[in-house]
Amino acid sequence: MRIIPLAPTAEPLLDPDLVWDGRVGDLATTSIDDPVNPGGLRATQALATAILICLMTDARADETELRDGDINRGWAGDSFDRDPGEPPLGSKLWLLRRRALTAGIETLAEDYARAALQTLIDQGAVARFDVTAVADRPNSRLVLSIAGYGRDGSQVHDQKFAVLWEQLNGVSDPLNP
Repeated sequence: MRIIPLAPTAEPLLDPDLVWDGRVGDLATTSIDDPVNPGGLRATQALATAILICLMTDARADETELRDGDINRGWAGDSFDRDPGEPPLGSKLWLLRRRALTAGIETLAEDYARAALQTLIDQGAVARFDVTAVADRPNSRLVLSIAGYGRDGSQVHDQKFAVLWEQLNGVSDPLNP
């Protein structure tokens, strides 16, 4: 994924917004009475969508990171649609679903998220990210907080993601059956 800066006078072509409800991502739509694009795809949150794509797209893992019988993941486009030197798309957060919420998992989640988001810093979409992971053991979830900052130091993004272990392993969430 590459963010291409446009001239200030150019009309931006925005990718459709993705929204995350805590479990799944989906395309956002406009209301049926929207005066410009009734019932169409909403495209107003380019940075939030790029962050969601970076975090929630599975990056290919090194073979040494896989357990016996695990199937490697990764965005298929990385095998043919990358410029030289461009990093692969996505994060390795998917590897954490097979781990218990033990000491050190927060650091690993933060490292995976930072690596996935680095492409947005490299491309100048943000100046930096603050990434914090907190294990919520009673609820079997890892809460990942992402704050992005512009070149002037102002916060341009703030969102929390909960990664539910039960749901990822096919067991319903007792809080949301």
